[in-house]
Formats: sequence, structure tokens, C-alpha cells
Amino acid sequence: MRYTVDGLFQLLEDKGGRAYGGERLSQLAHALQSAELAVEAGDPASLVIAALMHDIGHLVGKGDEGLAAKGIDARHEASGALALEQVFGKAVAEPVRLHVDAKRYLCFAEAGYWKSLSQGSKTSLEVQGGPFDAAEAETFIKSPHAADAVKLRRYDDLAKIVGKPTPDLATFRAVAARLQAHA
Repeated sequence: MRYTVDGLFQLLEDKGGRAYGGERLSQLAHALQSAELAVEAGDPASLVIAALMHDIGHLVGKGDEGLAAKGIDARHEASGALALEQVFGKAVAEPVRLHVDAKRYLCFAEAGYWKSLSQGSKTSLEVQGGPFDAAEAETFIKSPHAADAVKLRRYDDLAKIVGKPTPDLATFRAVAARLQAHA
């Protein structure tokens, strides 16, 4: 399927109310919190939109809610990156494609990181291959976009606060439109 800015935002509006991977908030609330964290950090528009859309792969097609709990890796990072690259290019798509690998990397590289993960993230990590070993970690961190993927991963981990006020989706629509024009 060919996506557009309007189509991606419509997908978040239409399906974003779904539960988010065993968490106590919706996909949309998680997306908005992630994007707001990127804005607060002063990140470029590409990383703000990557943060907003990093889990869009959960929503494309029929969606994948509950698959990780069944031991199935739906590879949402790959399907999401594919949709995003069509619209925004690699600066948005690559951190999204790598945000699961960033979790695997951080589990290897930082003592205590695994313990800080929510139960939903721990469950999904099991089907996503578990923590990296030393060779995998070294290969990952040397790859282009790895630093942005790690930042995105940290936003992903922090963006799970039930009831946290955020800007609405329309706030990010203009940012996405400007970014698309430069892709």
C-alpha cells in the first residue's frame, strides 16, 4: 500500500485508540508523548516525526495487537519503516526501523536497562530476539542512524504515562507536511 501524510495521520486517528502492547494507554497517547519528548529535547523534525510514528507498524493492515504475548514477532519496526520511508525518507524511517534493535542494544550495553523496561517491552523483547551479544551490539552502534534510534528508544520507554497531557495530533501535522516537502 502507498501511504501519504494524510493517510498516516488518519491511521493514527482511526486506530490509535487501540491498546498499546500490554500497556495501560493507547497507541495514540504513546505516540503523542513520544513526539513531545523529542520536541522538548530540541530534536530535528525528522526525529520528532519518527517518535510520533515509531509504532505505526502496529496499526498498518489488520494490526498486530496481542501477537507478542502469543510468541509472534510481527516486525512492526520493519512494516512501519517501509510505510514511513515512502513519505518521509530515511531520516524518519531508519530510526523507526532500528528502535527495536536499540532496545536490544541497550539491554546489552547498560546495566539495569532491562529492569527499567515495562512488562510489555520485556514481553516483546523475548520475541524480538532478546538482548544483543557483544558482536551484535558493536555492529548496531556503528550503523548509520543508531544514535537517533537510541534516542527514539528512550522516548519510547518514557512515553507510557497514563493521562499525561500532550499536544494533540494536529500539532504535529504541519511538522510532518513540511518534512515531507523536503524528503
